[in-house]
Amino acid sequence: MSVNEPTTRLVILISGRGSNMRSIIEAINHQQLDARVAAVISNRPDAAGLEYASSQSIPTKIVDHKAFEDRESFDRALAQQIDEFNPDYVILAGFMRILTAEFVEHYQNKLINIHPSLLPKFKGLDTHQRAIDAGEKEHGASVHFVTAELDDGPVIMQAKVQVMPDDSAQTLAARVLEQEHQLYPAAIQKLVNVKQD
Repeated sequence: MSVNEPTTRLVILISGRGSNMRSIIEAINHQQLDARVAAVISNRPDAAGLEYASSQSIPTKIVDHKAFEDRESFDRALAQQIDEFNPDYVILAGFMRILTAEFVEHYQNKLINIHPSLLPKFKGLDTHQRAIDAGEKEHGASVHFVTAELDDGPVIMQAKVQVMPDDSAQTLAARVLEQEHQLYPAAIQKLVNVKQD
């Protein structure tokens, strides 16, 4: 390992195109994030993000949830793969699986997620439409530690956007996603800084 190589190791979990994964890798490439991606793991063999990770010379693995009888055995196999890379943080970037309490406990204070709302508001799905329906003036995204309760862990950082009078769920989602791509690397860097102090 070279003297300048970042010591904070990330394993990123994806299920699809991995746009947040890409923003993290790009932040590392532009020296805006002092970490390295040890591996990208997907539960879907056809996840488009795997190709991008490979193009960046990052090891990729597939743990197909369909190959397992139940959530527990899938989570155990996933944890086994993750642990091979000995990460400091496990980053959920559009990973569309609900994780068992056992898995979450195994990575306590290491498992990070991004959620498209200003938590604790609008946990779960359809956050953009729900924010509009509730007449919210502000909406956004939160990076948080994962706990066994859905979208409930301590918030690390948030980014806010204004809700415009003519917003649809789609237009609001697009503006929030733009913020997510800046927020996620910044929140990870915040963790790296705390770890290095």
